[in-house]
Amino acid sequence: MDKMQLKALAKINLGLDVLRRREDGYHEVRMIMQTVRIFDRIQIVRQEREGIRVRTNLYYLPANENNLVYKAAKLLFDEFGLRGGLSIDLKKYIPVAAGMAGGSSDAAAILYGMNRMYGLGLTQEELMQRGVKIGADVPYCLMRGTALAEGIGEILSPLPPMPPCNILVAKPGISVSTKFVYENLHANELKEHPDIDGILAALRRQDLREMAQCMKEGNVLETVTVPAHPVIQKIKDTMEQQGALIALMSGSGPTVFGIFEDRNQARRAMAGIRKERLAKQLFLTTPYNNRREKT
Repeated sequence: MDKMQLKALAKINLGLDVLRRREDGYHEVRMIMQTVRIFDRIQIVRQEREGIRVRTNLYYLPANENNLVYKAAKLLFDEFGLRGGLSIDLKKYIPVAAGMAGGSSDAAAILYGMNRMYGLGLTQEELMQRGVKIGADVPYCLMRGTALAEGIGEILSPLPPMPPCNILVAKPGISVSTKFVYENLHANELKEHPDIDGILAALRRQDLREMAQCMKEGNVLETVTVPAHPVIQKIKDTMEQQGALIALMSGSGPTVFGIFEDRNQARRAMAGIRKERLAKQLFLTTPYNNRREKT
């Protein structure tokens, strides 16, 4: 097999709690991750000429060792002494620097694809062990679906799938530094925490409305990002005024997602956000359940 097409799927956080800042500087988290059907397209091609070559459709993304797809490919090349080279053509559609794990998902796709292409024989667990060396979200992006993430995000437990619904995703035209958000969080002084256990119970009951109710204070990072970027709150308000059960920031932001039972309400919210020019990128999508489907 000399050529392969891959899809790298985005994620949102149904709940994101930061328990404490550890002495090593990392933050201990408790998050519920959910894959959605927004994806980057990646083509990998084996080549005789040595070296890893990366091309991307976004001029501002690095096409060298600073790109996570390059790091993922190099990790396997170095470990297994692979011969020849690899050409990676990355077409980005997942919003960049937006709290949706786009770069981590791209890296996960490379690990998965190269494992098959080169016949390395690694299990998913073994791929995940390598993925965490590239980034904390990479193991989850290999697992996909609905999962509880603990530790620094690398301890993963599969969960019952998110109930069927419509998810409106809006990325405003701003970038948010994850480093800035965590540095300004003051994790050890937080008074209120999301109801992660309530969300878990609702997932087990497959009760979408109960889950949304438990998500009201679902992302502690909003306490930093929303005051710094008021457009995030405007998007949340627009979604909820148009019938979203809940609207929440994903990751460290600035992307906002709204959960809708009614697709027409989601479309109206999409139109409202577009009319007010609150977002640069808009997607209407659905949850991805890795127990029922393959990509």
